[in-house]
Amino acid sequence: MHADRSSADPSPATADAARLDVRELLHRFGTGETSAADLAADLLRRIEEVDHDGPTIRSVLETDPDAVDTAARLDAERAAGRVRGPLHGVPVLVKDNIDTAGPLHTTAGSLALADVPPPGDAPLVSALRAAGAVILGKANLSEWANFRSADSSSGWSATGGLCLNPHALDRSAGGSSSGSGAAVAAGLAPLAIGTETDGSIVCPAALCGVVGIKPTVGLIPRTGVVPVSHSQDTPGPIARTVWDAALLLGVLAGTDAADPATLRSTRAAHTDYTAFCRPDGLRGARIGVPRAGLWGYSAHADALAEEAVRLLAARGATIVDPADLPSIDELRESDAEMTVLFTEFKVGLEAYLATRGPGVPRTMAELIAFNEANADRELTHFGQDRFEQALATNGLEDPAYVAALASCRRLGRTHGIDAALSSHDLDALVMPAYPPAWKIDLVNGDRPAGSCSTPPAIAGYPALTVPCGAADGLPVGLAFVGTAWSEPTLIRLAYAFEQSLAWSGQPAYRPARTG
Repeated sequence: MHADRSSADPSPATADAARLDVRELLHRFGTGETSAADLAADLLRRIEEVDHDGPTIRSVLETDPDAVDTAARLDAERAAGRVRGPLHGVPVLVKDNIDTAGPLHTTAGSLALADVPPPGDAPLVSALRAAGAVILGKANLSEWANFRSADSSSGWSATGGLCLNPHALDRSAGGSSSGSGAAVAAGLAPLAIGTETDGSIVCPAALCGVVGIKPTVGLIPRTGVVPVSHSQDTPGPIARTVWDAALLLGVLAGTDAADPATLRSTRAAHTDYTAFCRPDGLRGARIGVPRAGLWGYSAHADALAEEAVRLLAARGATIVDPADLPSIDELRESDAEMTVLFTEFKVGLEAYLATRGPGVPRTMAELIAFNEANADRELTHFGQDRFEQALATNGLEDPAYVAALASCRRLGRTHGIDAALSSHDLDALVMPAYPPAWKIDLVNGDRPAGSCSTPPAIAGYPALTVPCGAADGLPVGLAFVGTAWSEPTLIRLAYAFEQSLAWSGQPAYRPARTG
């Protein structure tokens, strides 16, 4: 099904509708210039052309056979004067570690879950449907949200194969929400849902040249999401523009189902985040530059981020440089995060597996045994060392885990992001999100030089990445990071930056280079 040829964007006829921003799509739905049914049909054709027939980026695992019919019903409702919500008729791809009711599967990229349907829609998927979204299909991902092996290659799953970056087909699409980022960049859907534990939204968004919002942990419930860590996991939006991502965030944050294990705040829910998208949003802002540890790992990313900082200042922001995290040196040497993730992964995953029907592994030990029994398909490129380390943990009452969690909170929050913000009276921190996409290496796995993701990950705080340019055709993202529940501020700053820069790099589907 997956051809190996490459080309430029193969579908100019459908590209116009496919690449419209959601704001423009909603306008066209309202005027009758575009119908949701026609758009869904165009996108399904485009997925076949771009994802399967060539240049084969493998970003979508499966599509919903009912998507066009669903969109047609939504068109009829609109014509009758009924609009369900802010996403009425808008297609959305959902990462395949988020439960969706049939006919779509939920596999987390693993053959262990491939043939057993989930119990129903996750609350966030129910919220999408209630807002009028068309669930177009399930996005490929790094298997088990990239938490099976330290030597994994982002974007690979046993159920979907290797997802490629549409800007350059020998480059990583990032992980673990690889398909969500690549599909939005390629115009296969205007919106997608990703999930993040440490980098899994902001990484593919940055590498694929789109916008990603990793919210405060607890803003969006995680029920029905295959877990890694209850203290760090969060779903979040991936879109082409800040406004579109803000619209989707408002729908997801408005989910009614409570998640008592999180930091969820009712003050943050039911918010129209697009109200913070103001062209003058940088005026009077105070933005810090945390040089130590979060800059300096990529000359290309630094150069583009430096230009971005100059633009922030030119548009009215006060730049405080440097504004380092006091904890950064200790954080870089600490293994506390991995202790937390291994412990929470075993507990959370076994609780999730209990929600699935007969025929799936129920424990971490059974999952490891399944992979060993299916090694020719599951363990072809890398092993399951992280599964084995998780198996050896001793639960949430283990003093080593309790101490590690407290250390993460201290390093990420009180002596990390909050300390940097408060000591300089800042609204946010800004830094390169990731280096340009690295070459795919299925033998040695990913080796990114650095990133923005770990301080907000261990803090449970929000991060937003927006494109700030490209190096040799490879996008680079600028990351805005803030304290808990500061999504409105990050959206305001990022939107004003995006409007000032007006970057619109389109994927070139550049074939692999041999030189």
